[in-house]
Amino acid sequence: MRALTLVPVRRRFWIPLGIAVLLLGSAQPSIHAQSGTTRTAASGQAADPPSTAAPLGDARDVDRVAARIEDDILTESELRELAALQKLVDGQAKPRNELLRELADQWIIRSEATATKFPRLSEETLSHVYDEFRKQFASPEDFKQRCQAVGLSDSAVRRLLEQQAYLSRFLDYRFRPSAQVDDKQIEAYYREEFEPQLKSRHEPVPPLEDVEETIREVLVQRLITERANQWLNEAREHLRIDIVSQDRPR
Repeated sequence: MRALTLVPVRRRFWIPLGIAVLLLGSAQPSIHAQSGTTRTAASGQAADPPSTAAPLGDARDVDRVAARIEDDILTESELRELAALQKLVDGQAKPRNELLRELADQWIIRSEATATKFPRLSEETLSHVYDEFRKQFASPEDFKQRCQAVGLSDSAVRRLLEQQAYLSRFLDYRFRPSAQVDDKQIEAYYREEFEPQLKSRHEPVPPLEDVEETIREVLVQRLITERANQWLNEAREHLRIDIVSQDRPR
C-alpha cells in the first residue's frame, strides 16, 4: 500500500506534522505541547530540563519571554528549539510570528490534555517514534550531522519528539470519534485523487480493495486536522496573548 507516500497528511503543528502519521501509526497527531518548555512558577508546572544542544543563541536569552499567554509564558528558548526542529525536518524555519502561533497552539492542546489527564506515552512508543524519525534521514551519520548543524542534541530531539507525539495522540483521541468516513467518500477519493496521481506518474493503479483501508485512514486524518484547526481557531479567540516585542524588556 503506497498511499501514505502519495497523499501526505499535513498537520499545522510541527513537521510535515505527515511524518506524525508515520511515527505513530493510525492513531495520531503531535506534541506535549511546548518545544523545550520552560514554565513560570505561576503556572505550577515543573520546568523541562534545558536542551544540551549546541547553543541556539546567546545563553543570556534562554529564558527571555517571547509571549505571555494567560498566566503563562512562551520563551525565546522554546521559539529557537521549534525553529531548529523545523530546520532539521524541512531545511528552514517558519517566520517568527508563525512560530509563536504554533507555540500558542501547542499550549492550548497541552492545557486541554492536562485537564483531561491524558496519559503519557509509554517508553516503548517513544522509542518507536524516535527510531522512525531517524529513518527519515539518509544514515545515522547524516542524522547526527544535521542535528549538530541546527544546534539540537540527541536528548533535545528525543524530548521534542516526545512532546510532539504526545499532543498528536491527544488530538487523535479527541477528534477521531467524530471523523467518520463512508464508502462513497473512499470511492470518490480513489477516483478523483488517488488514481489520477498514479496515472500522472505512469505508475500502476492497484484495485480499490487493496488500498481501501489506507485511503480511509488518510481521509480520517484529514477530518481530524480540520476539526482540530477549527477548535484551535475558536480557542485562540478567547485567550489573552501578548506578543513581546524583541526590543521590549522581558
